[in-house]
Amino acid sequence: MELLQSKDLPGKGSFSHGIHPPDNKSLSRDAAIEVVPTPKRVVLPLLQNIGVPSKSIVQPKKQVVAGEAIGVGEAFISTNLHSPINGVVENTGVCTLPNGRHLPAIYIKAEGEQLSGQALYEDVLGGPWPKDCPAIYYPSTISKAIHEAGIVGLGGAAFPTHVKVRPDDTKMIDTLMINGCECEPYLTNDYRVMLEAPGAIIAGALHGARAVSAREIIIGVEDNKPAAIERLKKEAEGTVIKIAVLKTKYPQGSEKQLIKAVLGLEVPLGGLPSDVGVAMSNVGTMAAIARGVIREKPLTHRVITVTGRGVSNPKNLLVPIGLSMQDAIDYCGGLTKDAARIIAGGPMMGFAFSNLSMPVTKGTSGITVLTHDDVRKENETSCVRCGRCVDVCPMQLVPTKLAMASRHGNLSLAHQYNIMACFECGCCTYVCPAHIKLVQLIRMGKAMVVASRK
Repeated sequence: MELLQSKDLPGKGSFSHGIHPPDNKSLSRDAAIEVVPTPKRVVLPLLQNIGVPSKSIVQPKKQVVAGEAIGVGEAFISTNLHSPINGVVENTGVCTLPNGRHLPAIYIKAEGEQLSGQALYEDVLGGPWPKDCPAIYYPSTISKAIHEAGIVGLGGAAFPTHVKVRPDDTKMIDTLMINGCECEPYLTNDYRVMLEAPGAIIAGALHGARAVSAREIIIGVEDNKPAAIERLKKEAEGTVIKIAVLKTKYPQGSEKQLIKAVLGLEVPLGGLPSDVGVAMSNVGTMAAIARGVIREKPLTHRVITVTGRGVSNPKNLLVPIGLSMQDAIDYCGGLTKDAARIIAGGPMMGFAFSNLSMPVTKGTSGITVLTHDDVRKENETSCVRCGRCVDVCPMQLVPTKLAMASRHGNLSLAHQYNIMACFECGCCTYVCPAHIKLVQLIRMGKAMVVASRK
């Protein structure tokens, strides 16, 4: 399949550096999205986004219905939170997320009848998605609807979408770029949404572009997903939306690398896509925008992948936010006897965890379970100065310098080598022959830098 497939797009369909890890997507790629039955209980952390936690507006013993607001995002970078089920608020407490953060949470016990099965699927992803209605909305109306629906970026970053997709007279947005690359190995949830609900993605993209007054809409998809590319192209017929076919390469879905691959533009170091006239979001987020704006339904469910050779039956699931990791894994037949490591997300950027009572959040793209054969324990040795980490870093940083500065608490050196520009893709750790946990050290250094600013 020819890269880009449009003479109007100046990029070359790829970016410099990066790696080619085995994608292992065949484990779940052909598994159609299944709807998980309503669990007995959901746990909803008040912080489900980058930024400030939402404020609880419910008390214990309060009856709630699916879609009812239970938390309000009062700060600019914050989001609303809604109950995904009918039930009663049991209590408020604290839960722990895979990244180690302890957060206040609302516990809701299921009660009464629940929307389930095919009816729930149709409510979230199914049915018609009109393409001709964005013009009836003011841009500010769309942004307000997205805010009220509590939508965040579903690619994993969980940045509040209403902040990205809002009218802004100070920065003109020319292009809405939509990430359909799903370059993280193992995960196939975005792929299945592109295959099964392309209408929702296209409708959401048209509304998102209307919100930021973007002239151009481009969906970037890696060339290892030909069926998704064809579905999106067919659904986009008659619209201004273009489909850019990109080289399969990790981390192609990173916003700076995707912009370079498609538009040939360099986002400045420390800058944002808006600095080059681009707003960036994910295909799943577009489907959530369509549901939030057209159907006026909040973000209460999402599609995740439960996969890896450590899971009995890898699947793609439509789950309520707040479902426990245990319930999701049990629905897939449980863990295999040789399961060794459970990761929230994919193996490159995810977090390993062991407490299966942790909840799925808005930012959970999947659960990957690796076996003992997958996880080879290699002892760390001294850096051999091979330079492979530099060769693969998509941000053209010097990972060894950053890691050693972090290990020794040298924040001045870490600043000098632009530690905050690292987005923790894990390419450096993947190729390091000395088995130094470079990205983990850099992550620690970034936390020290943030703490030093307070």
